[in-house]
Amino acid sequence: MAQQISESELVLMKIIWKNGGAALYSLIMEELEKTQNEWKNNTVLTLLSRLVEKKFLKVRKIGRRNEYIAVVTEAEYQAMQTHRFLDRVYGGNVKNLVSTLLRQDILSADELKEIEAFWRNENE
Repeated sequence: MAQQISESELVLMKIIWKNGGAALYSLIMEELEKTQNEWKNNTVLTLLSRLVEKKFLKVRKIGRRNEYIAVVTEAEYQAMQTHRFLDRVYGGNVKNLVSTLLRQDILSADELKEIEAFWRNENE
């Protein structure tokens, strides 16, 4: 699953994930309208078909309606992107990433303690 998805495609994936991993085309359009997104039908259909080609979605026909089903969960996608970022920017070195997060005050000392406690509990 080395494919990348665009920011626009990610907007659609987030709608589908938020809906439990499956959504009818009509629901996707409703959700886009709620966010004042003014993409035309053809744009949305093109983005959805790209996601199907890239194997992030599959389509199930329900009568004449299409239901789009996520093949990749949001957690799987996040893990994939995290690994890609870590490899690309930090050469796979997690220590350097965490060091940057701490130095830039992106990650507080308290948050680091929470992570350490979580990690200890996971490995007991």
